[in-house]
Amino acid sequence: MRVQHKGQSIYIDQCSYLDKVVERFGMTNAKYAHTPLPTGYTPTPNQGEVNPHLRTLFQQIIGSLLYIMLGTRPDIAFAVTKLAQFAANPSKEHLDKAKYILRYLAGTAKYALVYKGTSNKGLIAYTDSDYAADLVKHRSTTGYHLKLADGIISWQSRAQKTIALSATEAEYMALSNCSRLEVVWIQNIFTELGFPTQLTQICADNEGGIFIASNPVQERRTKHIDVQFHYVHDLIEQKRIDVV
Repeated sequence: MRVQHKGQSIYIDQCSYLDKVVERFGMTNAKYAHTPLPTGYTPTPNQGEVNPHLRTLFQQIIGSLLYIMLGTRPDIAFAVTKLAQFAANPSKEHLDKAKYILRYLAGTAKYALVYKGTSNKGLIAYTDSDYAADLVKHRSTTGYHLKLADGIISWQSRAQKTIALSATEAEYMALSNCSRLEVVWIQNIFTELGFPTQLTQICADNEGGIFIASNPVQERRTKHIDVQFHYVHDLIEQKRIDVV
């Protein structure tokens, strides 16, 4: 990982490591892809027998992609975690899509996380969900990222642990996970360092999810939702977060 200071900004990238990964898997001269995965692509489980050679190659690629994703590339988080679910018995199609991510990275090899020292923006979070993205277990996917100084400092894309019965519920669960697992944790770290944070905004794109979070009233449609997800109500009442 390379850290560069340019003026009052900090740049973090893994360009050198990325070049080695692209070269290792023979994708140096491959045609660049413009997105991490093709639009609308939904992977399905492999119903055939395990191919040991294909599985080993697939797992090597996914392992390298996970290292890059966790370090400096939140833009591939959804694609990599989605394909990683099939690492036990990948198909030729799964392998092709893993290489597709490499093609995308080869075309965006110079991307870096940028933190602007001149920014006056504090901590802000963005959250979203992909309803029933898992065609096998019918679970939705939670996605969120947090920004500070105009740069992303934390990100996550993963399957939700319980099944959501609607897109609104999936969005609400994603909103709760973001506030519980990341926002409060980072607020506590800042407080320990002597930089207590003010009200943190969490941006969501579902009016129903925002309404449920902002109105702690039990309704027939929300009685079944796990108690842990209602923790977001307390955070709003304590004025630690604001859902917008």
